[in-house]
Amino acid sequence: MTTDVTIDALDHTYPGAAAPTLRRVSLEVPAGTRTAILGPSGSGKSTLLSIVAGLTAPTGGDVRFAGRSVLRQPAHRRDLGVVFQRPLLFPHLTVSENVAFGLRMRGTDRTATRRRVGELLDAVALVDYAGRRSTALSGGQQQRVALARALAARPAVLLLDEPFSALDPQLRASMRTLLADLHQREGTTTLFVTHDRDDAVDVADQVAVLLDGHVAQHAPPADLFRRSATLAVARFLGGAVNVVAGSARPGRFDCPLGSLHLDTDHRGPGLLLIRPEAIVVADDQRGDNVVPATVTAVTDRGTHLDVRATSSGLTLQIRVGPATPLRLGDEPLLWLPPAHLSVVTP
Repeated sequence: MTTDVTIDALDHTYPGAAAPTLRRVSLEVPAGTRTAILGPSGSGKSTLLSIVAGLTAPTGGDVRFAGRSVLRQPAHRRDLGVVFQRPLLFPHLTVSENVAFGLRMRGTDRTATRRRVGELLDAVALVDYAGRRSTALSGGQQQRVALARALAARPAVLLLDEPFSALDPQLRASMRTLLADLHQREGTTTLFVTHDRDDAVDVADQVAVLLDGHVAQHAPPADLFRRSATLAVARFLGGAVNVVAGSARPGRFDCPLGSLHLDTDHRGPGLLLIRPEAIVVADDQRGDNVVPATVTAVTDRGTHLDVRATSSGLTLQIRVGPATPLRLGDEPLLWLPPAHLSVVTP
């Protein structure tokens, strides 16, 4: 049966380290949902997952499954399925034997084991490979076997530590689709560690951005891009972001572009963030947050146009579809949608 996971104020410092790897990390993962832990190398992602898995003891804090602390439970008693960056399959066993391994260790009878293995091999499209040795499979196929094995005993929680990082981009995309399909089928509470934002966006219901050992933002994937909590989060997520300095007051942000309307309780100096793709070419001047601009550069990317424009002495980056043909020297009106504006501390 799937369960909720609570990570409560976890700290961890490796012996001899000058700084902690994790600092007061707290997360709530509701039962049956998927949370991605997204961050650069060295941010503490794998250490966090290792603590949840019972492979590393924290310096402080707690981990709870369904409200009960599991810190005193050894890894093999935590009702987990785990998939690492490398599949770690048993080379002397066949594909079906690898998937069945956990069930046999639990004493599941042969008929139920055979049925469950068949279900999962069908789900990961490896029925025709059931009798092959794992060493005869490609990297993507081996990782599919590892996923099936991790889910075979219907664990309460599935932990994935960079499971697609060794795969090429095309395989990564297909594995993300497979993981989403498996979650729809199994409904297992999932914690997924990755440094790749596409992994996080495609796989997760919620994303926790881990920077320098602490959770910088925890939100649905779309909100991370639309309303980044800090400039560091916005820049880590990649892609261009417009940054405008000004002063905030409840509901307003005063800057060279004017007095912009947005949902904020921020007061005092701040930075306004807006992604290029969020800026809209407006039909007329009416309404809030419409500013005049002059196009100074256009790059046709085929699927979209990357545009630079000046407004009130500021340079804005804009991304529009090919159906909005802006040309050098055009003077469009630009709408800055309030729902896509965020104000952060300088």
